[in-house]
Amino acid sequence: MHWVLYNLPAATAQLPGAIAKVETLDLGSARQGRNDFRHPGYGGPCPPPGPAHRYFFKLYALDAPLEVRPGAQKKDVEAVMRGHTLGVAQLMGTYARRKR
Repeated sequence: MHWVLYNLPAATAQLPGAIAKVETLDLGSARQGRNDFRHPGYGGPCPPPGPAHRYFFKLYALDAPLEVRPGAQKKDVEAVMRGHTLGVAQLMGTYARRKR
């Protein structure tokens, strides 16, 4: 998992480029958790050379902000949001790296 972003305000229409890789953001109550690289922030795709890999981006509409510490892991965020999901959207993209 390349990014854990939670408590993004519902009125957010877009994200700025180059979001800092810190746990607490200047986007209202938004927080970033730890990704698979053990750091806050977005870690872009870097598949091995060969066939394209699929990357999924999921957005959840919740009925309340989450009571989760900054820097939480995906499993922690998912556990707290159980029972609070109003809707889900998903985007799947592919990315491949050329063989050398």
